[in-house]
Amino acid sequence: MSDAIKKFQAHAGRIIRLNEAAGLLGWDQQTFMPPAAAESRAEQLATLSELIHEMSTSKEMGDLIASAEAETAALDPDSDEARTMKKARRDYDIATKLPTELVAEIARHETLSHEVWVKARQHADFAGFAPSLKKMFDLTRQKAECLGYTDHIYDALIDLYEPGMKHADVAKMFSEMKPGLVELTHAIADSSNPVDNSVVHGDFPGDKQREVTLKLIDAIGFDRKRGRQDEAAHPFCAGFNRNDVRLTTRIDPQYFSQAMYASLHEAGHGMYEQGSPEHFEGTVLAGGVSLGIHESQSRLWENLVGRSRAFVGWAFPMIQEAFPQKLGSVSSEQFYRAVNNVEPSLVRVEADEVTYNLHVLMRFELESAILSGKLDIDDLPDAWDTLSEQYLGIMPPDDGKGCLQDVHWSAGLIGYFPTYTLGNLVSGQIWNAINKALPDVNALMAKGEFAPILEWLRTNIHQHASKFEPSELILKATGEPLTSCYYVDYLTSKYSEIYSL
Repeated sequence: MSDAIKKFQAHAGRIIRLNEAAGLLGWDQQTFMPPAAAESRAEQLATLSELIHEMSTSKEMGDLIASAEAETAALDPDSDEARTMKKARRDYDIATKLPTELVAEIARHETLSHEVWVKARQHADFAGFAPSLKKMFDLTRQKAECLGYTDHIYDALIDLYEPGMKHADVAKMFSEMKPGLVELTHAIADSSNPVDNSVVHGDFPGDKQREVTLKLIDAIGFDRKRGRQDEAAHPFCAGFNRNDVRLTTRIDPQYFSQAMYASLHEAGHGMYEQGSPEHFEGTVLAGGVSLGIHESQSRLWENLVGRSRAFVGWAFPMIQEAFPQKLGSVSSEQFYRAVNNVEPSLVRVEADEVTYNLHVLMRFELESAILSGKLDIDDLPDAWDTLSEQYLGIMPPDDGKGCLQDVHWSAGLIGYFPTYTLGNLVSGQIWNAINKALPDVNALMAKGEFAPILEWLRTNIHQHASKFEPSELILKATGEPLTSCYYVDYLTSKYSEIYSL
C-alpha cells in the first residue's frame, strides 16, 4: 500500500471511529437513555456530526484523496485500493455539498424529533408531532437542494441509500410489480381455503418470547459474542463495526409473530455487518454497500427462510415447548399457515409478504408529494388514510397505527422506504441462486442446518462489503442483472399452494 493511501486511510479511520461513537449514542437513545436526556444527547450528536463533517470535507481530506487517486490510477480498477478511492471520492463529493451548519442541525433535530415521535405514537397524537415533522421535511428539502438533482427532488435523497437510483426507477419498479401483486392479492381474498392465524395471537409472555427469539437468531448464525439484542419502540439494527452489532426487537405479549420475525429480520442485517471482512475494518469499504442489499439480507432470513415450511417445521417444537398452554394442541402445519396468513394489515412491520410492498408504495407516494409541495404535513393523516383504504382496503383507527407508525421520518430517513421493496426483489433473486447452489436447502433447514446458507451469503455477498456497487454485486452473486421475476414467482408459487389457488 502506498504512502498516500496509508495517509488517507489514517485520516478516514479517525472519521469512521467518530461515526461509530455517534452511532452508539443513537443506539443508546432508542434503548436505554432516560427521556430527560434528549436535549443533551441532541447537542452531543450535533457536536459529533459537526466535527465529523468538518474532518470529512476539509482541504486536508481533499488533498489526501487526490494524492491517493493519483497513485491508484494505474492499478486494476477492481483492486481494493482503487475501489477504496472510488468510494472515498463519492463520499467526499456528497459531503462537500452540505454546509456543516445544516448537518449539525439535522443531527440535533433527529434526536429531539425521535423523542417527540415516541410520545406521539404512543398517544396517537399527530398534532403533537406535526411541528417536528414539518421541520424535518424542511431540513431534508434543504439537504436535497444542496446535493442537487435533475428530474425530481427525491433523486437526491434515495441516492444516499441506493447509489444511482432515481425517483423514476422506483416508480417503474412499483409499476412492474403492482399488477402481479394485485392479482395475487385478489385471488387469495377469493380463496375457498382461508388461513386461521388465531394461533399466533393470545397469551405469549414477554420473557418467553425473549428466550425464543435469542434461540432463533443464535441458530441462524448471529454471533452474540459480537452483538446483542435488546428492545426498542421500533425494531432496528445498528452495526458500529463487524465486532459490535446491536439488534433490537419489539415484543407484544398478545402477538408472537411480531417479535419472532422482527428478530430474524434484524439478525439478517446484523449477520451482513458481522460478515464484513476483517481487512476492511476501519476503512470506507467496511459494512453493507446499500440499503437495498441490506434489506435483501434481512428479508431473506425473515421470509424466504423464516416463513418457509422447512424452517417452521424445525423451529415449532421449540416454540411449542415455550408456550405449551397456547400452542400445545397446535400442529406445525397450522403454525406455518398462520405465520403466512395474507390479510391486509395496518402496520407495515407486521404485514404479510404479499401486501407488504403496498405499504412501501404508500410511503413512497406520500414522501414524493410532501417533498414536491403537493401535500402539506397537516393533511398527511387524511392522505395516509385515503391510500390505506385504496391499497389495503382498511382504515386506521387512529394515527398511531396510521401515519405515526414508522420511526423513519422522525429520524430524517426520507427516501429510505423504497429500499425495502428493492430488498425484496434482490432477496428473491439471491434465493433462486442459493437453491441452485444448494438444491437440498429445504432438507438442511428442516434439520436446523443454516450454516450452508450463511456461508453462501458470506462468500457471495458479505465478503465484498462495500467494494462493489449494488448492481455489480447482484450480477456477481446471481449471474444476471436485477429482475423482479424471481420474487414474484416465489410469492405466486408459495401462496398458490397455501391457498389452493
